[in-house]
Amino acid sequence: MVVDLLLIALAITLDPLPVMAFVLVVASDRGARKGLAFMLGWLTCFVAVIALVLLLTGGRPPEPRSPPSTFNLVARLLIGVSLVAYGIHRGQRSGRGRTRGRSLTRVRRSPAPAPAHGPAAALPPQPERSSSLTSRVDRGSAGAAAGLAVLLQPWGLVAAGATTVVEADTSHAATWLVLLSFCLLASGTLLAAELYVVLRPAVARARLLRLRTWMQDHAERAIVVGSIVIGLWLTGRSIYGLA
Repeated sequence: MVVDLLLIALAITLDPLPVMAFVLVVASDRGARKGLAFMLGWLTCFVAVIALVLLLTGGRPPEPRSPPSTFNLVARLLIGVSLVAYGIHRGQRSGRGRTRGRSLTRVRRSPAPAPAHGPAAALPPQPERSSSLTSRVDRGSAGAAAGLAVLLQPWGLVAAGATTVVEADTSHAATWLVLLSFCLLASGTLLAAELYVVLRPAVARARLLRLRTWMQDHAERAIVVGSIVIGLWLTGRSIYGLA
């Protein structure tokens, strides 16, 4: 259970989509307070899922080869296969997107047409999507930041963590330490960004926004690789447990 939970937590904390959204939150007006609300919403999801699982199991793992144990392994197997399928699908879609992007680049490099005259020339440039998103985050409240954290949870990985927590035996103190480590590690990247904003507010905004720009260029690859690796791990572990 320990290795599985820590690997899942590592995949969650390295998921680029929540991190990129969190960077916009902490880099906005009143970013430290909104970031704290985001963190509370984020951690509440983990605590609620763990508490629900422990409530259902009574804090004791099911007996090996029992129907509940077999059902849990099958559920974990389905989650693993789903993560692999999602990673492959997203990778293929990303590859098609890069192909279209190269085609558009070649078109844009062709000789530009003559400048337009008349009403067409007076049209204002379209605002960039990122600027619009940034302005919406700036206007958002702390409650909205907490809700955004819930929406951006990687629920597939959280579900994988839930099926692993089924094996937790709360009669041992070490189990509580493992569960706490799972929550902290799964939130490690966000905690580091929040502390950076609190301790170095003057420079944190610009550096975090540059980090977000870098992450945008690598997000798809990270999601694809992370989904496939964790999916294969869960699939292999589940098949081994069922065999």
